[in-house]
Amino acid sequence: MKWSEVRQQFPNRCVLIESLKAKSVHNERIIEEMSVVDDFDNGNDAWKIYKKLHDTDQSRELYIIHTNNEKIKILEQPYVGIRRKHEVSNG
Repeated sequence: MKWSEVRQQFPNRCVLIESLKAKSVHNERIIEEMSVVDDFDNGNDAWKIYKKLHDTDQSRELYIIHTNNEKIKILEQPYVGIRRKHEVSNG
């Protein structure tokens, strides 16, 4: 689906979408094709499902977006978190 189709089919809803075809241009993620995983009254409910799906399969490209937005704007940001080294005990 295209975003315009999603907006028409799910007016005034939070939608959890999965990117099926996307590209990166100047630090922005452009989603060309998507599928709607589910729709919700609010973002909190959508977030709960997002977390479950992400925990199960982190390779899926999932987003929560409200259909009141005429366009999707997703900025890519580099990961700046702390990575921990796992130590193995020889005890």
